[in-house]
Amino acid sequence: MFKKITCLPEFEKDMRKLLKRFKTLEEDIDIFIKVGLIAYHKLEIDNGGIVRIPDLGFDRPKIFKARKFACRSLKGKGVQSGIRVIYAYYEEEDRLARHPSGGIELIEIYNKSDKENEDRKRIIKHVKII
Repeated sequence: MFKKITCLPEFEKDMRKLLKRFKTLEEDIDIFIKVGLIAYHKLEIDNGGIVRIPDLGFDRPKIFKARKFACRSLKGKGVQSGIRVIYAYYEEEDRLARHPSGGIELIEIYNKSDKENEDRKRIIKHVKII
């Protein structure tokens, strides 16, 4: 339902590192996109698991953090797995059928046991490039 879903090279590097510990992570990301992101952005269902990151110094694209992310490798944790996903949503571009860009861009994935917060420098650096 999103026009396009892309990943930053840094996101892919984060994924490879986490996949060593969480074997189901690739499938979990697919489920998150197909269920969580579509519910939040397309169906406007807010379960409190996705929040916009404030005070980045720009309004577009909107940057979000998924705080409720189910990782099946962490049995018994459910959506409180500690995995965080940072992504940009190009809302306007996603709605325009003929616009070449738009959709979701995955920026960062991390486990809260490894680091407390998102890499704001990575987010800002990436947005300045586009």
